[in-house]
Amino acid sequence: MPKHSSSKKSASPSDDIEVFQYLNYRSYLRDYYLAKKDAGRGFSYRAFARRAQLRSPNYLKLVIDGERNLTAEMAERFGKACGLRGQSLNYFLDLVQFNQAKTEAERSKSYARLTQFRRYREVQTVEVAKATYHSKWYLPAIRELVVRSDFQDDPAWIATALLPSITTKQAADALETLAELGLLQRNEDGRLVQSSSLLTTGAEARSIHIARYHRTMMERATQSLELVASSERDISSLTLCLGPDGIARMKERIQRFRRELLEISDLEQDPEQVVQINFQLFPLSQRRTSNKRRKGDS
Repeated sequence: MPKHSSSKKSASPSDDIEVFQYLNYRSYLRDYYLAKKDAGRGFSYRAFARRAQLRSPNYLKLVIDGERNLTAEMAERFGKACGLRGQSLNYFLDLVQFNQAKTEAERSKSYARLTQFRRYREVQTVEVAKATYHSKWYLPAIRELVVRSDFQDDPAWIATALLPSITTKQAADALETLAELGLLQRNEDGRLVQSSSLLTTGAEARSIHIARYHRTMMERATQSLELVASSERDISSLTLCLGPDGIARMKERIQRFRRELLEISDLEQDPEQVVQINFQLFPLSQRRTSNKRRKGDS
């Protein structure tokens, strides 16, 4: 009786390394390389170099270690050498641009492209929720609203309790997002309460999320000039000329004051209104270059 050999290949460990799980292309390349190497069959940096048609046998190692960046052409070579095709390859190319972006605007634009991939949204559900949290002013507001003694776990009540009010659907979606992130939970009585969880993001996306959050809250501060009576807000500013030491002391004092305000909030016996406090310290002029002479210097 003739023997029949199966043509089905066993899955390689590298098949489990999905590029959509990554927000750092160097980490993806590292894990892909290690998975292929662990699988045996003589895989090495030199073998990868042959796949990508590279002259240098250790080019992959230099990229993984952050000693080399990838041009658009080289990124496509690397992606194809890893077996990426179609949307996976396109995601990898955008990921390279995201990680190598030189300005916050470029990073934000690249990150927006990454989030448009359907598979990314399927795999990175928590990351997508974090991005939503930092882009919607009412999400942190609702998290604080639950400490009110008269808080009602009702999207309609929440929607009208905010200033300005939001839609009932937005309130319902917000509760779902806060629960998904572990920022709200139910206690033994079934009441929604704040959890002790901290919202942390990966290093690759942290600056994008934080910048988006601050931008959103500064927009709310601008809108409050018309929506809120002057007796219920305090928006003021100072314009100063400082040296490096003065700037460092100012930052330290702001950080200390912020901690003091958190302590005051913790001591509140009957909190009833959610407020937003913004701190901004940023330059309005260039620093003096070291090679320029000061007035009066000989």
